[in-house]
Amino acid sequence: MNIRELKNWYQDYKKPLIISGPCSVETEQQFRDSVLPILNKVDFVRGGIWKPRTRPGNFEGNGEKALKWVKALKEETPFKFAMEVATPEHVELAHQYQVDLVWIGARTTVNPFNVAELAEALQGSELPVLVKNPIHAELSLWKGALERFSKAGVTKLGAIHRGFHTYQQSKYRNIPMWQIPLDLKSEFPELPLVCDPSHIAGARDLVPEIAQKAMDLNYDGLMIEAHCEPSKAWSDAAQQVPSNDLSALLDNIILRDSAFTKDNIINQLEVIREQIDAADREILEAVNLRMNLVEKIGEFKKENNVAIFQLSRWKEIFNSRQEWAEQLNLDKDFVVDILRLLHQQSVKTQTEVFNKNEQNINLPND
Repeated sequence: MNIRELKNWYQDYKKPLIISGPCSVETEQQFRDSVLPILNKVDFVRGGIWKPRTRPGNFEGNGEKALKWVKALKEETPFKFAMEVATPEHVELAHQYQVDLVWIGARTTVNPFNVAELAEALQGSELPVLVKNPIHAELSLWKGALERFSKAGVTKLGAIHRGFHTYQQSKYRNIPMWQIPLDLKSEFPELPLVCDPSHIAGARDLVPEIAQKAMDLNYDGLMIEAHCEPSKAWSDAAQQVPSNDLSALLDNIILRDSAFTKDNIINQLEVIREQIDAADREILEAVNLRMNLVEKIGEFKKENNVAIFQLSRWKEIFNSRQEWAEQLNLDKDFVVDILRLLHQQSVKTQTEVFNKNEQNINLPND
Protein backbone atom coordinates (compact mmCIF):
# COMPACT_ATOMS: atom_id res chain seq x y z
CA MET A 1 0.00 0.00 0.00
CA ASN A 2 1.17 3.48 -0.82
CA ILE A 3 0.53 6.03 1.93
CA ARG A 4 2.27 9.35 1.55
CA GLU A 5 4.07 11.05 4.37
CA LEU A 6 1.72 11.61 7.29
CA LYS A 7 1.63 14.55 9.65
CA ASN A 8 2.04 13.64 13.31
CA TRP A 9 -1.14 15.48 14.21
CA TYR A 10 -2.09 13.11 17.06
CA GLN A 11 1.19 13.71 18.88
CA ASP A 12 -0.16 17.10 19.90
CA TYR A 13 -2.34 15.17 22.36
CA LYS A 14 -1.40 13.18 25.43
CA LYS A 15 -1.56 9.45 24.74
CA PRO A 16 -4.06 7.90 24.67
CA LEU A 17 -6.12 10.16 22.44
CA ILE A 18 -9.67 10.12 23.83
CA ILE A 19 -12.74 10.60 21.66
CA SER A 20 -16.05 10.29 23.49
CA GLY A 21 -19.64 11.40 23.43
CA PRO A 22 -23.09 10.09 22.53
CA CYS A 23 -23.76 7.70 19.69
CA SER A 24 -26.31 10.20 18.35
CA VAL A 25 -27.01 13.89 18.89
CA GLU A 26 -30.67 13.32 19.75
CA THR A 27 -31.75 16.65 21.21
CA GLU A 28 -29.97 19.84 22.18
CA GLN A 29 -30.46 19.13 25.89
CA GLN A 30 -29.38 15.50 25.62
CA PHE A 31 -26.19 16.53 23.84
CA ARG A 32 -25.41 19.15 26.48
CA ASP A 33 -26.08 16.74 29.35
CA SER A 34 -23.97 14.02 27.72
CA VAL A 35 -21.00 16.25 26.91
CA LEU A 36 -20.52 18.62 29.84
CA PRO A 37 -19.55 15.87 32.37
CA ILE A 38 -16.80 14.51 30.10
CA LEU A 39 -15.14 17.65 28.72
CA ASN A 40 -12.19 17.54 31.11
CA LYS A 41 -11.35 13.93 30.09
CA VAL A 42 -11.58 14.02 26.29
CA ASP A 43 -9.62 15.42 23.37
CA PHE A 44 -12.58 15.28 20.99
CA VAL A 45 -16.31 15.07 21.63
CA ARG A 46 -18.02 12.66 19.26
CA GLY A 47 -21.64 12.74 18.19
CA GLY A 48 -23.66 11.08 15.44
CA ILE A 49 -25.24 13.67 13.14
CA TRP A 50 -26.42 11.15 10.56
CA LYS A 51 -26.96 7.54 11.57
CA PRO A 52 -26.96 5.12 8.63
CA ARG A 53 -28.92 2.17 9.98
CA THR A 54 -29.00 -1.41 8.80
CA ARG A 55 -32.79 -1.33 8.40
CA PRO A 56 -35.20 1.57 7.76
CA GLY A 57 -37.51 2.84 10.48
CA ASN A 58 -34.85 3.44 13.12
CA PHE A 59 -33.60 6.86 14.17
CA GLU A 60 -31.27 8.09 11.42
CA GLY A 61 -30.01 11.32 12.94
CA ASN A 62 -31.05 14.98 12.97
CA GLY A 63 -28.70 16.15 10.25
CA GLU A 64 -27.76 19.81 9.99
CA LYS A 65 -30.10 20.74 12.85
CA ALA A 66 -27.84 18.76 15.20
CA LEU A 67 -24.78 20.61 13.92
CA LYS A 68 -26.41 23.87 14.96
CA TRP A 69 -26.79 22.52 18.50
CA VAL A 70 -23.14 21.45 18.50
CA LYS A 71 -22.03 24.88 17.28
CA ALA A 72 -24.07 26.64 19.97
CA LEU A 73 -22.53 24.56 22.76
CA LYS A 74 -19.02 25.03 21.34
CA GLU A 75 -19.51 28.78 21.43
CA GLU A 76 -20.56 28.54 25.06
CA THR A 77 -17.94 25.98 26.15
CA PRO A 78 -15.11 25.44 23.63
CA PHE A 79 -14.28 21.84 22.68
CA LYS A 80 -13.25 19.93 19.58
CA PHE A 81 -15.98 18.00 17.80
CA ALA A 82 -15.76 14.81 15.72
CA MET A 83 -18.40 13.21 13.54
CA GLU A 84 -18.91 10.54 10.88
CA VAL A 85 -19.19 11.59 7.24
CA ALA A 86 -20.71 9.32 4.61
CA THR A 87 -21.32 11.64 1.64
CA PRO A 88 -19.64 14.67 0.04
CA GLU A 89 -22.53 16.78 1.40
CA HIS A 90 -21.60 15.71 4.92
CA VAL A 91 -18.02 16.83 4.27
CA GLU A 92 -19.23 20.21 3.04
CA LEU A 93 -21.29 20.71 6.20
CA ALA A 94 -18.36 19.56 8.35
CA HIS A 95 -16.28 22.39 6.92
CA GLN A 96 -19.16 24.85 7.15
CA TYR A 97 -19.70 24.15 10.86
CA GLN A 98 -15.96 23.94 11.62
CA VAL A 99 -15.93 20.32 12.71
CA ASP A 100 -12.49 19.37 14.03
CA LEU A 101 -12.21 15.69 13.03
CA VAL A 102 -14.18 13.30 10.85
CA TRP A 103 -14.28 9.55 10.59
CA ILE A 104 -15.37 7.17 7.87
CA GLY A 105 -17.81 4.51 9.06
CA ALA A 106 -17.47 0.76 8.56
CA ARG A 107 -20.38 0.64 6.11
CA THR A 108 -18.65 3.27 3.98
CA THR A 109 -15.15 1.77 4.13
CA VAL A 110 -16.51 -1.42 2.61
CA ASN A 111 -17.54 0.44 -0.59
CA PRO A 112 -14.64 1.76 -2.73
CA PHE A 113 -17.02 3.96 -4.76
CA ASN A 114 -18.21 5.80 -1.63
CA VAL A 115 -14.64 6.09 -0.38
CA ALA A 116 -13.52 7.58 -3.70
CA GLU A 117 -16.26 10.24 -3.52
CA LEU A 118 -15.30 11.16 0.05
CA ALA A 119 -11.59 11.26 -0.81
CA GLU A 120 -12.34 13.71 -3.58
CA ALA A 121 -14.48 15.83 -1.25
CA LEU A 122 -11.69 15.86 1.36
CA GLN A 123 -8.91 16.49 -1.15
CA GLY A 124 -6.15 18.53 0.49
CA SER A 125 -8.19 18.95 3.68
CA GLU A 126 -6.43 19.74 6.96
CA LEU A 127 -9.09 17.82 8.88
CA PRO A 128 -7.89 14.66 10.61
CA VAL A 129 -9.63 11.72 8.91
CA LEU A 130 -9.98 8.41 10.76
CA VAL A 131 -11.04 5.34 8.79
CA LYS A 132 -12.95 2.55 10.53
CA ASN A 133 -12.28 -1.03 9.53
CA PRO A 134 -14.84 -2.54 7.13
CA ILE A 135 -17.65 -4.59 8.64
CA HIS A 136 -16.06 -7.89 7.63
CA ALA A 137 -12.44 -8.92 8.12
CA GLU A 138 -10.97 -7.62 4.87
CA LEU A 139 -7.68 -5.87 5.56
CA SER A 140 -7.23 -5.00 1.87
CA LEU A 141 -10.41 -2.87 1.91
CA TRP A 142 -9.20 -1.03 5.00
CA LYS A 143 -5.81 -0.39 3.43
CA GLY A 144 -7.42 0.62 0.15
CA ALA A 145 -9.59 3.25 1.83
CA LEU A 146 -6.61 4.74 3.66
CA GLU A 147 -4.64 4.77 0.43
CA ARG A 148 -7.39 6.66 -1.41
CA PHE A 149 -7.43 9.41 1.21
CA SER A 150 -3.64 9.59 1.17
CA LYS A 151 -3.60 9.97 -2.62
CA ALA A 152 -6.16 12.76 -2.27
CA GLY A 153 -3.66 14.70 -0.16
CA VAL A 154 -5.12 13.95 3.28
CA THR A 155 -2.04 13.91 5.54
CA LYS A 156 -3.77 13.75 8.92
CA LEU A 157 -4.89 10.13 8.73
CA GLY A 158 -5.68 7.46 11.30
CA ALA A 159 -7.46 4.13 11.66
CA ILE A 160 -10.26 3.03 13.99
CA HIS A 161 -10.61 -0.60 15.00
CA ARG A 162 -14.29 -1.34 15.75
CA GLY A 163 -14.26 -5.12 15.40
CA PHE A 164 -15.62 -7.38 12.69
CA HIS A 165 -18.98 -8.99 12.08
CA THR A 166 -19.03 -12.77 11.76
CA TYR A 167 -21.67 -15.44 12.20
CA GLN A 168 -19.57 -16.97 14.95
CA GLN A 169 -21.14 -16.88 18.41
CA SER A 170 -19.35 -14.48 20.74
CA LYS A 171 -19.97 -12.38 23.81
CA TYR A 172 -18.97 -9.38 21.70
CA ARG A 173 -21.14 -7.53 19.21
CA ASN A 174 -18.19 -7.49 16.79
CA ILE A 175 -15.28 -9.86 17.24
CA PRO A 176 -12.03 -7.93 17.80
CA MET A 177 -9.67 -10.07 15.66
CA TRP A 178 -6.80 -8.07 17.15
CA GLN A 179 -4.24 -9.43 14.70
CA ILE A 180 -5.79 -7.56 11.76
CA PRO A 181 -5.35 -4.02 13.15
CA LEU A 182 -1.94 -5.05 14.53
CA ASP A 183 -0.92 -6.13 11.02
CA LEU A 184 -1.99 -2.71 9.77
CA LYS A 185 -0.01 -0.98 12.53
CA SER A 186 3.04 -3.14 11.86
CA GLU A 187 3.02 -2.12 8.22
CA PHE A 188 2.42 1.56 8.99
CA PRO A 189 3.74 2.34 12.48
CA GLU A 190 3.29 6.07 11.94
CA LEU A 191 -0.46 5.62 11.41
CA PRO A 192 -2.35 6.29 14.67
CA LEU A 193 -4.57 3.38 15.67
CA VAL A 194 -7.68 4.08 17.76
CA CYS A 195 -9.83 1.37 19.35
CA ASP A 196 -13.62 1.66 19.48
CA PRO A 197 -14.48 -0.65 22.40
CA SER A 198 -18.15 0.39 22.33
CA HIS A 199 -18.82 -1.20 18.94
CA ILE A 200 -16.66 -4.22 19.68
CA ALA A 201 -18.44 -4.83 22.99
CA GLY A 202 -22.06 -4.14 22.18
CA ALA A 203 -22.56 -4.01 25.97
CA ARG A 204 -21.29 -1.28 28.29
CA ASP A 205 -20.01 -3.67 30.95
CA LEU A 206 -17.50 -5.10 28.43
CA VAL A 207 -16.13 -1.71 27.38
CA PRO A 208 -13.48 -1.41 30.16
CA GLU A 209 -11.87 -4.79 29.43
CA ILE A 210 -11.63 -4.06 25.71
CA ALA A 211 -10.25 -0.57 26.35
CA GLN A 212 -7.60 -2.08 28.64
CA LYS A 213 -6.72 -4.71 26.03
CA ALA A 214 -6.20 -1.95 23.47
CA MET A 215 -3.85 -0.12 25.82
CA ASP A 216 -1.99 -3.38 26.53
CA LEU A 217 -1.44 -3.63 22.76
CA ASN A 218 -0.11 -0.06 22.58
CA TYR A 219 -3.02 1.52 20.71
CA ASP A 220 -2.82 5.29 20.28
CA GLY A 221 -6.34 6.14 21.40
CA LEU A 222 -9.89 5.18 22.34
CA MET A 223 -13.31 6.13 21.00
CA ILE A 224 -15.96 5.44 23.65
CA GLU A 225 -19.67 6.21 23.41
CA ALA A 226 -21.02 8.06 26.45
CA HIS A 227 -24.61 9.19 27.04
CA CYS A 228 -26.31 11.08 29.87
CA GLU A 229 -28.98 8.33 30.14
CA PRO A 230 -27.84 5.31 28.11
CA SER A 231 -30.98 3.28 28.78
CA LYS A 232 -33.03 5.97 27.04
CA ALA A 233 -30.68 6.44 24.07
CA TRP A 234 -32.24 6.48 20.61
CA SER A 235 -29.47 4.33 19.14
CA ASP A 236 -27.01 1.74 20.50
CA ALA A 237 -28.38 2.07 24.03
CA ALA A 238 -26.75 -1.11 25.33
CA GLN A 239 -23.16 -0.16 24.51
CA GLN A 240 -23.02 3.47 25.72
CA VAL A 241 -21.52 4.15 29.14
CA PRO A 242 -23.04 6.81 31.41
CA SER A 243 -21.27 10.14 30.90
CA ASN A 244 -20.81 10.47 34.66
CA ASP A 245 -18.92 7.14 34.70
CA LEU A 246 -16.47 7.90 31.90
CA SER A 247 -13.92 9.61 34.12
CA ALA A 248 -13.63 6.63 36.47
CA LEU A 249 -13.47 4.20 33.54
CA LEU A 250 -10.54 6.09 32.01
CA ASP A 251 -8.78 6.54 35.36
CA ASN A 252 -8.87 2.77 35.95
CA ILE A 253 -7.14 1.96 32.67
CA ILE A 254 -3.50 0.99 33.16
CA LEU A 255 -1.26 2.69 30.61
CA ARG A 256 1.75 0.69 29.45
CA ASP A 257 5.19 1.91 28.41
CA SER A 258 5.77 1.65 24.67
CA ALA A 259 9.18 0.01 25.15
CA PHE A 260 11.58 -1.35 27.76
CA THR A 261 14.04 1.17 29.15
CA LYS A 262 15.97 -0.54 31.97
CA ASP A 263 19.07 -2.51 30.91
CA ASN A 264 18.45 -5.46 33.24
CA ILE A 265 14.91 -5.89 31.94
CA ILE A 266 16.12 -5.62 28.34
CA ASN A 267 18.73 -8.33 28.97
CA GLN A 268 16.14 -10.67 30.50
CA LEU A 269 13.81 -9.97 27.61
CA GLU A 270 16.50 -10.85 25.06
CA VAL A 271 17.09 -14.22 26.73
CA ILE A 272 13.37 -15.05 26.54
CA ARG A 273 13.18 -13.83 22.93
CA GLU A 274 16.08 -16.10 21.98
CA GLN A 275 14.17 -19.01 23.49
CA ILE A 276 11.08 -18.02 21.49
CA ASP A 277 13.18 -17.86 18.31
CA ALA A 278 14.48 -21.37 18.98
CA ALA A 279 10.95 -22.65 19.65
CA ASP A 280 9.70 -21.05 16.43
CA ARG A 281 12.51 -22.72 14.49
CA GLU A 282 11.51 -26.09 15.93
CA ILE A 283 7.88 -25.47 15.01
CA LEU A 284 8.79 -24.67 11.41
CA GLU A 285 11.05 -27.71 11.17
CA ALA A 286 8.18 -29.85 12.46
CA VAL A 287 5.82 -28.33 9.88
CA ASN A 288 8.37 -29.00 7.13
CA LEU A 289 8.63 -32.64 8.25
CA ARG A 290 4.85 -32.94 8.29
CA MET A 291 4.51 -31.53 4.76
CA ASN A 292 7.15 -33.95 3.46
CA LEU A 293 5.13 -36.81 4.94
CA VAL A 294 1.94 -35.38 3.45
CA GLU A 295 3.60 -35.36 0.02
CA LYS A 296 4.51 -39.03 0.42
CA ILE A 297 0.91 -39.82 1.37
CA GLY A 298 -0.25 -37.95 -1.73
CA GLU A 299 2.01 -40.08 -3.92
CA PHE A 300 0.75 -43.27 -2.24
CA LYS A 301 -2.90 -42.23 -2.75
CA LYS A 302 -2.24 -41.46 -6.39
CA GLU A 303 -0.54 -44.79 -7.00
CA ASN A 304 -3.45 -46.64 -5.38
CA ASN A 305 -6.22 -44.51 -6.90
CA VAL A 306 -7.45 -43.26 -3.50
CA ALA A 307 -9.21 -39.91 -3.00
CA ILE A 308 -7.28 -37.08 -1.37
CA PHE A 309 -9.86 -36.21 1.29
CA GLN A 310 -10.50 -38.96 3.83
CA LEU A 311 -13.29 -37.90 6.16
CA SER A 312 -12.68 -40.54 8.81
CA ARG A 313 -8.98 -39.65 9.02
CA TRP A 314 -9.77 -35.94 9.28
CA LYS A 315 -12.21 -36.60 12.13
CA GLU A 316 -9.59 -38.72 13.89
CA ILE A 317 -7.00 -35.92 13.60
CA PHE A 318 -9.47 -33.23 14.57
CA ASN A 319 -10.63 -35.00 17.73
CA SER A 320 -7.33 -36.46 18.93
CA ARG A 321 -5.39 -33.22 18.54
CA GLN A 322 -7.95 -31.35 20.61
CA GLU A 323 -7.46 -33.94 23.34
CA TRP A 324 -3.69 -33.42 23.11
CA ALA A 325 -4.23 -29.68 23.31
CA GLU A 326 -6.29 -30.05 26.46
CA GLN A 327 -3.58 -32.22 28.04
CA LEU A 328 -1.02 -29.48 27.24
CA ASN A 329 -3.30 -26.72 28.57
CA LEU A 330 -3.55 -25.12 25.13
CA ASP A 331 -6.59 -23.17 24.00
CA LYS A 332 -8.80 -25.53 21.96
CA ASP A 333 -10.00 -22.83 19.55
CA PHE A 334 -6.41 -21.83 18.85
CA VAL A 335 -5.45 -25.44 18.10
CA VAL A 336 -8.52 -25.92 15.87
CA ASP A 337 -7.48 -22.88 13.82
CA ILE A 338 -3.99 -24.37 13.38
CA LEU A 339 -5.43 -27.76 12.43
CA ARG A 340 -7.66 -26.24 9.78
CA LEU A 341 -4.73 -24.38 8.23
CA LEU A 342 -2.58 -27.50 8.26
CA HIS A 343 -5.37 -29.52 6.69
CA GLN A 344 -5.93 -26.92 3.96
CA GLN A 345 -2.23 -26.95 3.13
CA SER A 346 -2.17 -30.76 3.18
CA VAL A 347 -5.03 -30.95 0.68
CA LYS A 348 -3.28 -28.34 -1.49
CA THR A 349 0.02 -30.26 -1.38
CA GLN A 350 -1.60 -33.59 -2.26
CA THR A 351 -3.57 -31.93 -5.07
CA GLU A 352 -0.30 -30.61 -6.50
CA VAL A 353 1.11 -34.15 -6.32
CA PHE A 354 -1.90 -35.50 -8.23
CA ASN A 355 -1.69 -32.76 -10.86
CA LYS A 356 2.07 -33.13 -11.24
CA ASN A 357 1.75 -36.82 -11.95
CA GLU A 358 -1.03 -36.16 -14.48
CA GLN A 359 1.11 -33.55 -16.27
CA ASN A 360 4.06 -35.96 -16.43
CA ILE A 361 1.84 -38.59 -18.04
CA ASN A 362 0.60 -36.13 -20.68
CA LEU A 363 4.01 -34.70 -21.60
CA PRO A 364 4.74 -35.14 -25.37
CA ASN A 365 7.81 -37.10 -26.49
CA ASP A 366 10.73 -35.10 -27.91
